[in-house]
Amino acid sequence: MIIETDDLTKTYHMGEVQVHALRGVSTGIEKGEFVGIMGPSGSGKSTFLHLAGLLDNPTSGAIRIGGKEVSVMPREEKARFRLEKMGYVFQDYAIIEDLTVLENVAVPGLGLGLDYHEVMEIASGLVDDVGLGGRAHHLRRELSGGQQQRVAIARALMNSPAIVFADEPCANLDTESSRMILDLFKRLNTEWGQTMVMVSHEPWHEQFFDRVIRFRDGRVDP
Repeated sequence: MIIETDDLTKTYHMGEVQVHALRGVSTGIEKGEFVGIMGPSGSGKSTFLHLAGLLDNPTSGAIRIGGKEVSVMPREEKARFRLEKMGYVFQDYAIIEDLTVLENVAVPGLGLGLDYHEVMEIASGLVDDVGLGGRAHHLRRELSGGQQQRVAIARALMNSPAIVFADEPCANLDTESSRMILDLFKRLNTEWGQTMVMVSHEPWHEQFFDRVIRFRDGRVDP
């Protein structure tokens, strides 16, 4: 297993109200799988993704990535681990306005302090891989939603992560653009052996997944 969770819980406190987002989730994802995380709104899908991706801390339980217990890491070590081992794609794209496509893709590599010229060469190859070679020097305002999401995918792959996490990456896209993004995910999964974990609420997306983990009321639905 590349990802394992053991009795994972997450409780949010909103004033005097407690919201139990996850209620003891034990599950696993194998290396090289393309796994869909699905379930009704409020079922805990995104919470699970954020915890497994080390973007938030669990209330209790354990998270192991590649056999290593990661939920107890110090903040600095966890930040480095995220940069080295994980890539993220979100529905709002998170493209930096004043940087070109190429520069946006290069950001994670520069964040690791890698050689500038090496980073830019890798970034250029990734831009080509996602079909944006002709737009490498364009800014965000010059790109469609689908193109911006492809920039985000290339950026997520910059440091050759063990896992790519995607939180409803097609939520703001039309059907044609969504299919283009899912085809790209599937190609990366198949050709690169890239482990993909994607939250989705669209039933038609299931055709792209190797397996679906379904959530309901903060638990894995059997």
